[in-house]
Amino acid sequence: MERHYRLDWALLEGGWRRDVGVAVDEQGHIVRIETERAQTAEVPAASRAMADSQTPPDAERVAGFVVPGMPNAHSHAFQRGMAGNTEYRLSSRDSFWTWRQAMYALARRITPSDLELIAAQLFVEMLKAGYTSVAEFHYLHRNADGAAYAATNELWEAIARAADTAGIGLTFLPTLYQTSDFGSQPLKPEQSRFALTTAEFLRAVETRVSAERQLASPRIRTGAAFHSLRAVPLETLREAVRSLSSIDAELPIHIHIAEQKKEVDACLAATGHRPIELLLETGLVNERWCLVHATHATPAELRDIAAARAAVCVSISTEANLGDGFFDAARFLESNGRICVGSDSQATVCPAEELRWMEYQARLRKRRRGVLADSREPHVGTRLWRDAARHGAAALGQPAGVIAQGARADWLVLDAEHPSMAGARDTTSLDHLIFAGGSPAIRDVMVAGRWVVKARRHAAEERLAVPFKQLMGRLALEGA
Repeated sequence: MERHYRLDWALLEGGWRRDVGVAVDEQGHIVRIETERAQTAEVPAASRAMADSQTPPDAERVAGFVVPGMPNAHSHAFQRGMAGNTEYRLSSRDSFWTWRQAMYALARRITPSDLELIAAQLFVEMLKAGYTSVAEFHYLHRNADGAAYAATNELWEAIARAADTAGIGLTFLPTLYQTSDFGSQPLKPEQSRFALTTAEFLRAVETRVSAERQLASPRIRTGAAFHSLRAVPLETLREAVRSLSSIDAELPIHIHIAEQKKEVDACLAATGHRPIELLLETGLVNERWCLVHATHATPAELRDIAAARAAVCVSISTEANLGDGFFDAARFLESNGRICVGSDSQATVCPAEELRWMEYQARLRKRRRGVLADSREPHVGTRLWRDAARHGAAALGQPAGVIAQGARADWLVLDAEHPSMAGARDTTSLDHLIFAGGSPAIRDVMVAGRWVVKARRHAAEERLAVPFKQLMGRLALEGA
């Protein structure tokens, strides 16, 4: 049975439209959109019905500005368990590499039940902040002692159950992790939970893809990830990609790359090539790929990534938190590069903040304003949100990121009455969201045609609050 909505304002592929009728099927996909002529919010709307409308008069009226939900293209859910607990100085040389030791310590002691609770809380936070789907880049595979689970992988199932609890779209990315550094260095003891053989990895992906096809869930997708070129020897990566293509020719593939200068230097020392250069020379990278971070990319590498039609996922909050460096978003966009965003280490769980600081970094570098807008879309907020949503959905392999026929109904409703939206018009509403207030302006959230947040409340948040607080207290004490 179809569900019908009448949206006061909606950001469609052709721009903003007033008084939009939308029909959504049982699977949560948009089957029909009916629009009036384009207007702006400065002009009072006529209350007339649309000619030949198939939208029934009792359709649910949605007041406010409706925009596509944002896909979160890069997440490590378990790291929400350490957010706020590593913000102290150990030495004058603290860096990503010292933070990583605290991350390993958490990874060694987290249980499947811990992970499910952390992920459920995190996914609720994502939804309330405007993320409607998430790519879970998952490299926790084994028991605490490094042994494989006998049957069902309890850590993987914990993520799936958490996504069901929250109602978020999930692209699960089993992640191949085999070595500790370039030159096929063996994993360290603290990395034992990350280990997978190539055969285990491929078998797991194939099993999940087959199950997904039978389940036909509107929210679930399987992809695959390679942790990094440090963690997967290049020849292993080549062989695995060929096998993955035979499992699913459209499988999303993600990889961390060139996040840290030390990583780039180590790759040069081991191979004579920079990591992005080395990966691109394989000829494997195409529109199915998402390169995560690419912080230390040369201008030529940025042009080559764009030419390959691969996406780059940046997570400004994590890259800043870890002292990674600046991604040159302006140069990448000038090459028609495809940018998306993610919450990564969960230092911040807010797509508006990621996009705000993407623009602010560019302003600081160039000492001017409006850097990432262009002549086709002069509003920075609209340009960044629209592009990150569309490219993020492609990186997740999810039919989302736009409000269009055939797309999944993943929507955010921006409250026109919220103080941060005061004075906003349709064309400036995303500027207000990103630069004047952020996620508090998000009133309602829909995923696959179902409201998962109404009036800023998620049905599971009260049930999760006390056990999550207790778990975080325990983890903080254990990590002290």
